[in-house]
Amino acid sequence: MKLIIFTCLCTVLLSCGNSTTENPPEEAVAEVVETINEKSEILSERRHGIQVYNFAGLDEALLQHKNDTTYVINFWATWCKPCVKEMPYFEKLGKTYAEEKVKVVFVSLDFPDRLEPLVVPFIKKNNLESEVVLLDDDDANYWIPKVSDKWQGAIPATLIYNGENRAFFERSFTFEELEKEVQSILNKS
Repeated sequence: MKLIIFTCLCTVLLSCGNSTTENPPEEAVAEVVETINEKSEILSERRHGIQVYNFAGLDEALLQHKNDTTYVINFWATWCKPCVKEMPYFEKLGKTYAEEKVKVVFVSLDFPDRLEPLVVPFIKKNNLESEVVLLDDDDANYWIPKVSDKWQGAIPATLIYNGENRAFFERSFTFEELEKEVQSILNKS
């Protein structure tokens, strides 16, 4: 995949350059290679007790499991009122379906510098028991369509999946609506 992206970018660089230049400047090629490598490098570290990922790390750690667990991945932020309003429904779902191997994960899209002053206190204040991680990757144009080609970028957004069965929602839920969608995925498994 890296080779394909690299080849395409080099072709664009060659075609956009001065017609008298036979090769793109070495700096331009080096910059393209560095960008490709940055996108594929996995960031996974703990900050203030919270796991922090770039998209490559999040994708590997949470979005591609092929096991018997159903994952409910909710993208949210502390400043998003509909996100905060629906969080208790996700918590209830996680507790209700714990015996059926349903795992709820909240992916915070708050800015990384807001982790300690906002996200950590929010988790404590709201007694969140589900896993909370932070996505530290500012290239949303890159990773949003990788989560779902249906995602326009708004939050709350939720990915529910089990193996190859995937459903994506760019909206908020009531508990009943959320439970219905999880049941749909569980029934397909």
